[in-house]
Amino acid sequence: MNNVKEEVIKNEVINDELPKEELPRKEIMIKPEFEKRYKSLLGSKYDEFIDYSSRHIRKSIRVNTTKISVEDLKKRLKDDWLLEQVPWCKEGFWITHKNGPRYDIGNLPEHQLGYIYVQDAASMIPPVVLSPKPGDVIMDMCAAPGSKTTQIVQYMNNEGLLIANDSEGKRLSALGINLQRCGAYNTIITKMDGERLTRKTEVFDKILVDAPCSGTGTIRRNYKISEMWSPGLVRRMAGIQYRLLKNAFMLLKNGGELVYSTCTLEPYEDEGIIDHLLREFPNADVLDIKLNIKRSLAVTSFDGKEYDSRVSKCLRIYPQDNDSEGFFVAKILKN
Repeated sequence: MNNVKEEVIKNEVINDELPKEELPRKEIMIKPEFEKRYKSLLGSKYDEFIDYSSRHIRKSIRVNTTKISVEDLKKRLKDDWLLEQVPWCKEGFWITHKNGPRYDIGNLPEHQLGYIYVQDAASMIPPVVLSPKPGDVIMDMCAAPGSKTTQIVQYMNNEGLLIANDSEGKRLSALGINLQRCGAYNTIITKMDGERLTRKTEVFDKILVDAPCSGTGTIRRNYKISEMWSPGLVRRMAGIQYRLLKNAFMLLKNGGELVYSTCTLEPYEDEGIIDHLLREFPNADVLDIKLNIKRSLAVTSFDGKEYDSRVSKCLRIYPQDNDSEGFFVAKILKN
């Protein structure tokens, strides 16, 4: 992975620029190949996609119920902050200051105390879909810097075992700090290359593969993504992603469940990866994802290839669907 690490976009990046009402929309550099591909995906909705991708993203937080209840957190913030419920995550809220734009949420005492985690609303989806339970044995294969890891911990009530793995040592320090800040104590941090992480023993009840990707759903968070995009990058990422997903599937117990997620909208990195898994492993199946969220149709064929019909159950959201990041999520059952 090292040869592409500067191009990889992880879902967790936090950008503390001014909120969108303080900034005009920014002109995005769109490559002709990008425009052609996304017009083929979106049709008449392409202009809306570019419009939302050029807007600054809304700030959102997740209440860390490992340390504080949602109601108590609301009481702490009620004098200064307005909270709007994220429909698909009961602990998630969009946050704005009552007296005008504020962008220093990471400096709030509630953040330092681990009561909240600054996290994009769409990034909260994978742990909700994974549905961790107390006592589960779970792996977060690409864990750093830890937003989804700490969300999994709170759903586990700090019970059971969570392996928080990442391949890059410099990212593990942020993961450790966030786990400590959020009060996690059922978690073991490991440093392993997920592409090569294999065992004969099937040990995990559930696994999250929040894969590194080309990040085309997060242009509004980092405008350079559209400049970095290339078909070659997408193909390289797809190879990495499939090896991660395949290894994760092999580590699942029979009857176990796996969530694969990206913040890219590339079919090669999304539905194409799930199609590949279904073709290689007859004991893999795709489960329905039922959330209170506006969603777009999954891509069932692309670039002349028909995908397994079961990929239609995957969750695909564009930035304009919910005024969030674009995201892809699939839930896999191992029979």
